[in-house]
Amino acid sequence: MSTRTHRSDSIRKNNDPGDGGIYVQLDELMRLKHKASGFSFLPRQPVHSILSGRHASKLRGRGLNFEELRNYLPGDDTRNIDWKVTARTRSPYVRVYTEEKDRTVWLLVDQRVGMFFGSKQRMKSVVAAEVAAISAWRVLSAGDRVGALVFNDSEISVVPPHRSQQRVIQILKQVVDKNHALNSSPELKPNPEKLNEALKQVSILARHDCLVCLITDGDGLNPESRRYITRLAEHNDVLTAFIYDPLEKDLPAAGRLRFSDGEGQLEADTSNRKLRNAFKNEFEQRLDWIQSASRRFSIPLLSLQTTSPVPDQIRDALGHHQATQRF
Repeated sequence: MSTRTHRSDSIRKNNDPGDGGIYVQLDELMRLKHKASGFSFLPRQPVHSILSGRHASKLRGRGLNFEELRNYLPGDDTRNIDWKVTARTRSPYVRVYTEEKDRTVWLLVDQRVGMFFGSKQRMKSVVAAEVAAISAWRVLSAGDRVGALVFNDSEISVVPPHRSQQRVIQILKQVVDKNHALNSSPELKPNPEKLNEALKQVSILARHDCLVCLITDGDGLNPESRRYITRLAEHNDVLTAFIYDPLEKDLPAAGRLRFSDGEGQLEADTSNRKLRNAFKNEFEQRLDWIQSASRRFSIPLLSLQTTSPVPDQIRDALGHHQATQRF
């Protein structure tokens, strides 16, 4: 058994799906609808928001659809003049655009066995499920379409985007199903490559002007991932919600500790410096990769830990907004 797939035995001893810290329930994700406010993914952000400044221009907002060509009228924006048509007709023409009625948002929700870890409060897999729920409800409240790729170590479930409450519920059910399948059984083999498979699939589905939200702990990111992210970032916005547990950042020298999922147990000697360093280095490598990609592609990075309420962390990072503000 791996320490990354277990939570501290001193916190909880029951892995019944009814335990909200270890497994998430559909009714809990439904109730998060009322907490999906106070933040926005729009380019215009408060100064403290992770979407402000350097990242602001990367977020496109809604796209524009070409509607018609018509004669130039006083007051029209000269940047919309169609010079080819103007030269051919010898009369100024402008291109008229209308704002798209909605925007497509794709959620990539990681429910692999590596997410089945948490030292306090909740598992990383539970945090990822809550982030997905809050994002989906926020998108729907803004009148936009939401779809998802929910993946574990063996499969990827694709929920096509649509603007309806039923579609959000469908996404949440997929998240709950995969969340409840998590355990520490040796038969459940970690598959880091599944993250790249999900990125490859969404890079085909998200053609242009979509917002792609990657919700993961980053396990499995490698040079191949960079290729898919490059493809996505060329014509879409990408936002990463990096899920982590504070214990991953700094494993304390607390002697022998027991890790458990409620059934099996693992005892580790945390006074062993090599063990602590290996644990910390593995986390720092994932974080460095994500931070590097964030800088290179101007991808906003939202770091979320397992020990604080998810809605509060999202609002703190994305900026406080009135609930009536557009997505």
